[in-house]
Amino acid sequence: MNERLKKRYREKLQELALRLNGNVSSLKGQALRSLGGEASGNLSNAPVHLADLASDTFEQELAVGLLQNQEQVLRQIATALERLEARTFGRCKRCGKPIPEGRLDAIPYATRCAACEAKAEEEEGGEPGPGAE
Repeated sequence: MNERLKKRYREKLQELALRLNGNVSSLKGQALRSLGGEASGNLSNAPVHLADLASDTFEQELAVGLLQNQEQVLRQIATALERLEARTFGRCKRCGKPIPEGRLDAIPYATRCAACEAKAEEEEGGEPGPGAE
């Protein structure tokens, strides 16, 4: 991979990490907020009905799930940046062949080519995700 491409992917990964870090901060606030009334006794934000409480709980659980997913992607981005420095970025971890630019443009932290990713999903019987470690 030439220096121009490495620079492009480094910038793309750093930009994605910066954006996700902002999202993580926002999601942490949503995921860690308390449900029900405030400790001061102000009940203005307390659910009036059990369905409201269930909706609040669902939204909080959704935020936790999104937070976990984004933290996983941030770890994959950090690993991709390490691979850039180690000169192994852009090579499939499974077969060793170059990962096509189109795939890296879509998923810059990808560790496998599309064919190996499909095989891994088939073998694992699930869907490990776009970057799959």
